[in-house]
Amino acid sequence: MTATGPLNIAIIVGSTRHGRFGPTVARWFAGEARRRPDLALDVVDLAEAVLPEVLPAEAGAPGAPVPVRELGVRLARADAFVVVTPEYNRSFPASLKTAIDWFVDEWRAKPVGFVSYGGASGGLRAVEHLRQVFAELHAITVRDTVSFPSCRDKFDDHGRPIDAAGCGAAAESLIDQLAWWARTLRDARAERPYAA
Repeated sequence: MTATGPLNIAIIVGSTRHGRFGPTVARWFAGEARRRPDLALDVVDLAEAVLPEVLPAEAGAPGAPVPVRELGVRLARADAFVVVTPEYNRSFPASLKTAIDWFVDEWRAKPVGFVSYGGASGGLRAVEHLRQVFAELHAITVRDTVSFPSCRDKFDDHGRPIDAAGCGAAAESLIDQLAWWARTLRDARAERPYAA
């Protein structure tokens, strides 16, 4: 038994910091992903989600606040995720950790890809930390990433990468891997429940 229809991809803008560059990166990546007719996108901006910072004793506990319930529906609907993250102090932002920690089942047995940005490392240290976090939640992280070192120098005034061809090829590789895992895991979840 296989599921049909487009793959639902949630693109998560992980930073909520004032003056953040994440929306620029996320808009570009979403534009690349929209070229694929087999994908349906939902851009989740954590600055708009306004999740509470104080979590219950257990993730997924009943009686969650309205913003958590609303985001939970969007994440549960997703077949895969792309996390757009900066690197702050050699890791990813607290807003992203809060968003991850509010949920458990929504991540399980689904693939996660990363688009990172930052200074010299291009956010790759943040991505390496995120891989460990998502492994604990039984999510599968895809190998290829899209990374922007010295990110503000890599985009023009219209929010497009200066190296459009190279960045487009990197995005295509990530999307191809993510779509393969998303379809494979969606079919597997439809056939039998994941044993956590």
